[in-house]
Amino acid sequence: MPVYAVDKPLGLTSHDVVARARRVLGTRRVGHGGTLDPLASGVLVLLVGEATKLSPFLTGSDKAYLAWVAFGLATPTLDAEGPVEERAPAGHLTAAAVEAALAPFLVLTAQLPPAYAAIKQGGVKGYQAARRGEALDLPARPCGYRRLDLLAFGRWDQLPHGWRREAAPLPPPLDPAAPTAVVALDVRSGTYVRAFARDLGAALGVPAHLAGLRRTRAGTVELAATGPLEGLAAAVPLDPLAVLGLPRVDLDEVGAQRVRDGQRVTAGFAGRAALVDPQGRLVAVADAEDGRVRSLRVWREGV
Repeated sequence: MPVYAVDKPLGLTSHDVVARARRVLGTRRVGHGGTLDPLASGVLVLLVGEATKLSPFLTGSDKAYLAWVAFGLATPTLDAEGPVEERAPAGHLTAAAVEAALAPFLVLTAQLPPAYAAIKQGGVKGYQAARRGEALDLPARPCGYRRLDLLAFGRWDQLPHGWRREAAPLPPPLDPAAPTAVVALDVRSGTYVRAFARDLGAALGVPAHLAGLRRTRAGTVELAATGPLEGLAAAVPLDPLAVLGLPRVDLDEVGAQRVRDGQRVTAGFAGRAALVDPQGRLVAVADAEDGRVRSLRVWREGV
């Protein structure tokens, strides 16, 4: 079954996109490969039918973003949803200071998540409690920064050409005069870019929030591979094997059928791999250790 990549529009939740995809594609069985906040745009992978079984292998993949971090004002949601709850002068900040503050993030392994997050505690989601004024005491969670590059810095309304609103769908600024950094990030799954904006401001001694976010890569899927949501009906599906990005192991007909039947096969590989039948269809995602193969997901009809 198909895998699609859409450029998520600003203002829609990932669930909104899935709901539209269900109507367009005529099936209830649609999922996605990693949530994007409503005020973010960019790569959202949609999984249809049997391809929904790919979800656990995609949601845990690294992601890449362009982040607009505005300094001098903070919000409870840590993004441009507002309202502004704290202000402080930030006009003294320089590009050099911001760049110097980025390096320490590369060694961080834990991060305090936003209060407005989908993390559950006692069966209650963080954002649900926060909206009732009952913020949960969420513990720090694993995070990881692979790359952090400062691309531009200046007042929001005076950023260099290409980094203002023409560069990406961005929400209206809470303060057009706010000093703003445009940062390219490669992060491990589970890293909150809204929390990064908060923490970058704290490192510089000023409040800050995420003024805009664009996901440019999810796992192996680049922004260039996406299409508009409104063009989904005519979109060309992606190759599930390419989306997975795992080493490929080709099976003969006998081996493929044994895997589909839950029988043991001899490992000709080590680690995690995509097992493929002679027709090029995905049979399973499997782990191999000490010559023993353990199938994590199996597709009886192939994908």
